Amino acid sequence: MATGRGRLRTFAARPGQCSETVNAGIKSLYLTPPIKTKPNVCIESMPSEMLLKIFSYLDAVSLLSVGCVNKRFYELANDNGIWLKLYSSSLQPKWTIWKMKSKQTETVSLGCAALHDKKPGYWKKEYIFKQTSAFKTRVMRLVKLLDPYTGLPCKNKEAMKVSGLSWIIVLKDKNGKEHVIEKPNLSFKDTSVTILWYGTHWPSLDVLSTLKLFGVTPLLPYQSSPPNKNGPRRFSLIAEYHVANLTESSVAIGADELVQLFSLTPGLLVGIWKEKNEIAFVMASLHYNQLLERSILGSATVQYAPPPNKPLLDDIDPEYGLHDYSLHLDLHGRSCMYLCGSFKGLFCRKGDIENGYLRLSVVSLKDNRKHFPIIGTLGICWETDAFKGNVKDCFVMDLTLLDGTGKPFWCFSAPVYVELSSKASGLYDYMGHVYTADYVDSEGKVCVEFVWLEETKEYITVSLVLYVSTKKVNSWYGTNY
Repeated sequence: MATGRGRLRTFAARPGQCSETVNAGIKSLYLTPPIKTKPNVCIESMPSEMLLKIFSYLDAVSLLSVGCVNKRFYELANDNGIWLKLYSSSLQPKWTIWKMKSKQTETVSLGCAALHDKKPGYWKKEYIFKQTSAFKTRVMRLVKLLDPYTGLPCKNKEAMKVSGLSWIIVLKDKNGKEHVIEKPNLSFKDTSVTILWYGTHWPSLDVLSTLKLFGVTPLLPYQSSPPNKNGPRRFSLIAEYHVANLTESSVAIGADELVQLFSLTPGLLVGIWKEKNEIAFVMASLHYNQLLERSILGSATVQYAPPPNKPLLDDIDPEYGLHDYSLHLDLHGRSCMYLCGSFKGLFCRKGDIENGYLRLSVVSLKDNRKHFPIIGTLGICWETDAFKGNVKDCFVMDLTLLDGTGKPFWCFSAPVYVELSSKASGLYDYMGHVYTADYVDSEGKVCVEFVWLEETKEYITVSLVLYVSTKKVNSWYGTNY
């Protein structure tokens, strides 16, 4: 035990007998000044008054972006004082605090009443509303000038450029998750625009429920900075499609070695990989008639509804159903044109109305003077990041039917396929197989017949008939056929 206690004593520190190393360590601990840590400066920790001062130097787009950071920034970025100054300076730079204007000019007071009597964000909403209204008016003014050949606006491209318009599709799966597909390839024609999307990371076809097509424009297009993909944007719903059981509920257009094409009304073409049964690409055909209105004037949830037609007084022979109509027809692939033609003086007597349709005969089997050839080999070309292809015996049909006053009465752009008819050609001028191409929607039907000439390797259009729905005519003219 003594030995043990002796060993313990040898390790115990006696007073005044600490080693020099220990003393030096203790002395350095007390004599070394503490290290001063730099304060963590963060903009979020600033007082609200300072943040409001900083925000007052931002433009409208930057303010909207800052408001997306967090809840506090959102509330500060809604400050009525900041937005009231933006509202006043951008719309009427000559306004002053006490200067009175005429009744036709809206005045804004910078006093306390204009700030405190309004809810937070009031002047932000007013600013955005005024800006977007002025923007829509400017764009719509560009499309008022009509092309006498097609009866459609002739400055569509310029209006699209001014508006910063683009298009996206949103794929929604059965769990509610949305996948946004952007960066389309555009192809402009005389009366339509063709839009193609493709990618490698799309969700599986089995889990998809809906597909939505949107027109997208910058929320504040008058700002000096160019449109930013991540900046505030406005969505306008153009069409919504249900894609569950897509291959069973849609119309098969054609196929090649890699993909199958399926058509959805209105004007959507979906390419499906044959082996994987997954979406390869999506192609939309949009007719210029009301294209900008549907792409800009709608909301993110509700499609734009055009105003009803105001019919003119018609004192023509009451035995006529429709008269003096004009048709402009384009048949094309995504990058090539097969047919471009116009037909005038179309009419329909009341005796030609049956089964809920009014019949307009454009090209007759008996009148070979109006028979015309199809230039080129019919087909729709497609592409993805890695593959390209061409599905034969199908095309995109752009139809523009103008009424007697020259107003667009029935317009569409949609994929159509060609199939062999069971009947043989009874025409002495053309000996060959007969093919048909039909299109149907809620407003009418189009029936086209071709004869294939093996010697010249071309189609000859021998019949073209339009069937217009009586419901469409009644709603257009306020009549009852």
